[in-house]
Amino acid sequence: MNEDKLPSCCAASRDGIHIETKSSAASGLIKLERWKKESDNPVPLHDDLVLIPEGRFLMGTDTREGFPNDGEGPVRQVEVKSFRMSPYAVTNAQFSQFVETTGYRTEAEVFGWSFVFHLLVSEETGRKVKTVPQGVPWWLVVEGADWAAPEGPDSSIADRMDHPVVHISWNDANAYCRFAGVRLPSEAEWEYAARGGLEGKTYPWGDLLKQDDQHQCNIWQGKFPVKNNASDGYVGTAPVHAYKPNGYGLYQMSGNVWEWCADWFSPDYHRTTSAVNPIYSKQTASRSMRGGSYLCHRSYCNRYRVAARSSNTPDSSTGNCGFRVVRDV
Repeated sequence: MNEDKLPSCCAASRDGIHIETKSSAASGLIKLERWKKESDNPVPLHDDLVLIPEGRFLMGTDTREGFPNDGEGPVRQVEVKSFRMSPYAVTNAQFSQFVETTGYRTEAEVFGWSFVFHLLVSEETGRKVKTVPQGVPWWLVVEGADWAAPEGPDSSIADRMDHPVVHISWNDANAYCRFAGVRLPSEAEWEYAARGGLEGKTYPWGDLLKQDDQHQCNIWQGKFPVKNNASDGYVGTAPVHAYKPNGYGLYQMSGNVWEWCADWFSPDYHRTTSAVNPIYSKQTASRSMRGGSYLCHRSYCNRYRVAARSSNTPDSSTGNCGFRVVRDV
């Protein structure tokens, strides 16, 4: 299987979608660089990062729930140095500050479209859709969809400022990090933090999906992709502080939105990277994503487990992908 074409309900890629780009792909970075040259004052963001202590842990999984083609194993002991991590994914409010300060334009804005899950668009927007990607027809190519209009031009984030920002490409996330004095976590840092001090567990809170019959994360309930019962309370994204944090005080390391990592993606990750502060730095076609999203369901894609992995091209953006940041100690 091609390592960059892994089947997943959760990812739709710009690769293979041919629509005329609205403007220069470099415009966002040009504005960011201009701001950096003209400004001497860093913007006060992410002063609430959580200290994750250095340590060793068992990374990956060999269980039957895993996807071997994703390169989830073999399980091995990995060591990471200490770092600080955001307790939640970057929010619409935080990303708004970035855009308002620098004038940055995301790749969804530059391309003029992004992927939106079919049940979330309005009837009016749905009628205007002209393109649907092969293999994942539940994703719609919606013109005018971006971080500030997540379901298309007739939508808004006005009442979702405490939700995670979405329609963010890896390149967008990296640009934000340059602005805020942070970086994206490596896959090893992400999984170590997600486990919250627990050893070998399926989820950040243990091995059972529910605790005391209570939902612990924002994923799909019902029949994917046609009916979401939303018994966890959310059809789309949830506020970043929803549900209980893990042992390190980190919220929603499972579900809600996929989170970009610093690594390039390869199924050979565990077989080729170091056991000390590993990172896959050999360029491939895709960047790694972790954590699953509100679209994950056991019947199709149970990648909301802490060991699960996925990927997408660095310029792709979807309505269920955001990011979390870290800073070196």
